[in-house]
Amino acid sequence: MIIGKVTGTVVTTLSHAAFKHRRLLVVQPLTLPGEQPTGDFIALDNTQAGVGDTVLVNREGNGARQVLSNPDAPVTSVIVGIVDSVSIPELD
Repeated sequence: MIIGKVTGTVVTTLSHAAFKHRRLLVVQPLTLPGEQPTGDFIALDNTQAGVGDTVLVNREGNGARQVLSNPDAPVTSVIVGIVDSVSIPELD
């Protein structure tokens, strides 16, 4: 699981049946200060998230398919929650 920020949407003319009634969103992983940012990725939305939302993403294929209750879904990343706030205690 990772925490990320939704930065955009993906529009397709054709999509797999497992994606029916779900949107594809572009997610930018959040990093701690001093960490190198990683690349954005596409995640299937299961929560009604939108651009600007902080989200919790399952980035493991089998877990993502379990969330969708579809063992044959071609999915690796699925948004499973919208995060209200994040608190990181200071490290001394």
